[in-house]
Amino acid sequence: MSQHQPRIIKTEEDNEKFLETVEERLSRSHLTAEEDALLELLVKPIEDFEDKHYQLNASIPYSRLLHLMEARGLKQADLVEILGSSEMFTKIINGELKMTKEQAETLGNFFHVDASLFILG
Repeated sequence: MSQHQPRIIKTEEDNEKFLETVEERLSRSHLTAEEDALLELLVKPIEDFEDKHYQLNASIPYSRLLHLMEARGLKQADLVEILGSSEMFTKIINGELKMTKEQAETLGNFFHVDASLFILG
């Protein structure tokens, strides 16, 4: 468990390890309350590292959504109900439409991550 303790990420290698841990946990169908809380704590250092070391643009929340979908083997059709329609999903992914707070919260609950991952800050 100590390898999964939240801490400041200082290297790309550390970031990759954190991402692997998050993806592994996201692939599970059921998380305990402790695992869910740990998952939320692991996401923040990843965000901080990537904010500091990567050029960010407006597509980041959508990139995160696509990454989470890929990690779980999900398709657009799997999220249409959450986002409203296939057309809305496409517009959100293309950056033509901002995700609503409600949609972000629903996706956060669905993926067991903080809703802020899906909202431009």
